[in-house]
Amino acid sequence: MGIFDRLKNELLDIIEWTDDTANTMVWKFPRFQNEIKNGAQLTVRESQVAVLVNEGKIADVYAPGRYKLDTQNMPILTTIMGWKYGFNSPFKVDVYFVNTKQFTDNKWGTKNPIMLRDAEFGPVRLRAFGTYAIKIVDAGKFIKEIAGTQSHFTVEEVSEQLRNLVVTRFTDAIGESKIPILDLAANYDELSKFISGKINPEFGEYGLEVTKFLVENVSLPPEVEQALDKRSSMGIIGNLNQYAQFQAANAMEAAAKNPSGNASEGIGMGMGFAMAQQMGQMFNQNQAGNNQPPPVPGGPSYFVAVNGQQQGPYTVATLQNMAAQGSITRDTLVWKQGMPNWSKVTDVTELGHLFGPVPPPIPK
Repeated sequence: MGIFDRLKNELLDIIEWTDDTANTMVWKFPRFQNEIKNGAQLTVRESQVAVLVNEGKIADVYAPGRYKLDTQNMPILTTIMGWKYGFNSPFKVDVYFVNTKQFTDNKWGTKNPIMLRDAEFGPVRLRAFGTYAIKIVDAGKFIKEIAGTQSHFTVEEVSEQLRNLVVTRFTDAIGESKIPILDLAANYDELSKFISGKINPEFGEYGLEVTKFLVENVSLPPEVEQALDKRSSMGIIGNLNQYAQFQAANAMEAAAKNPSGNASEGIGMGMGFAMAQQMGQMFNQNQAGNNQPPPVPGGPSYFVAVNGQQQGPYTVATLQNMAAQGSITRDTLVWKQGMPNWSKVTDVTELGHLFGPVPPPIPK
């Protein structure tokens, strides 16, 4: 430091800090030989506190406001140093400004999958990520435990340690919650609050507080997600027979729109017609008509109409079990080869024994 700079610092009696960064947590006021003159003006802005450190120990902490550093508003420091100099010589102290605003959008995520046991899927591996916000609530503890004597301390210097702590507690919390994997998305808010409660005591040991913790996504391995997609697709498709008929109809419609084309198109169209024909033959076998398979040896077989869908054929013994289980009722329609139309079970003589007689009305 040159003579001019030293002389300037000797005359300087205004101590303040305006933060032009977004990530500075602690900033040390630069002062030649750490000499703060008696009567110096200290300005602490909102979202700041000023910490005066004497010989490595915290002497005074100032909240937002303007202060004249003298014997009246430096009670601890003047007790330590004032008697020796009669409060006329400079105080030998370090002045640290601590940023108490919220530091948002801190990322967290699992480097490796989390092994969990799910009630529905069994052992699974999960990945998760999100963000969290922190603020300094105890400036003295933060300087002692984290920042130390650094003149400029940023969020990045502590983010890795905090991220590891967050992931560890998240893993423990999601295991304790016992929330099914398919229900996690509906419980992100509750999970976030639960994890905040678990990690805040440990952040408090550093003088920090988690003001917001967000779980943005919890995901399964790609191959498991593909299997879930297939399972969902099957649920959406519903009746496979109807879906196959629909696909066959689409194939025939596409072929009809392109009656001419090159050889490769003709081959593709021929294959489409062949597939559609095979499907049509398969479905026709399940339709009521004269091309039904012959009755099963040992007795007549009946087709049953359930929810508008044809089922069967079933033997009389099978129908008796279905009646006992309630799968068919007296009004269920049945048909066998040789019958002109579908009829109710109770209208077929051979099936009359499936249901007992209807009792007469109770006398009034």
